[in-house]
Amino acid sequence: MALQPWPEIRKGHKAHPVPSLQYQLRARGHSVVVDGDFGPKTDAAVRAYQKEKKLIVDGIVGPQTWKALVVTARRGDQGDAVKSVQEEFQYRNQSEDPDNAPLVDGIFGETTEAAVLDWQDFLHHHDEPAMTVDGVVGPMTWQSLISGMYAG
Repeated sequence: MALQPWPEIRKGHKAHPVPSLQYQLRARGHSVVVDGDFGPKTDAAVRAYQKEKKLIVDGIVGPQTWKALVVTARRGDQGDAVKSVQEEFQYRNQSEDPDNAPLVDGIFGETTEAAVLDWQDFLHHHDEPAMTVDGVVGPMTWQSLISGMYAG
């Protein structure tokens, strides 16, 4: 099994990975509320971002928009891109205890880095030998998280 493809989401979606999308839009300077609802304001922000990046302006967040949108995150970083990483691990947290995954605090510290390294190591050995185990959330790691691999 290889990486799952980037998901395609649009106005009306109300579940994963909408919060990650909203955090990424915020990281790119668009003031949307992270509420998990791909409503009119998120749609407008997506279209504005697509226009900025000279992508097809259709409000659909598919592979090209995701690739242009995701912000590489690593230890020491802070802000909304980091919250997006942490949101992905909370999404996969099947326990009732939010402390079993990095808290969504926007600080890429030791706990978040350990979660990323474990995730990359797992994928490297099970699905995607090309996955680099470096603790940096770059395009391939983002794709694995946002696509919803091993969630639910």
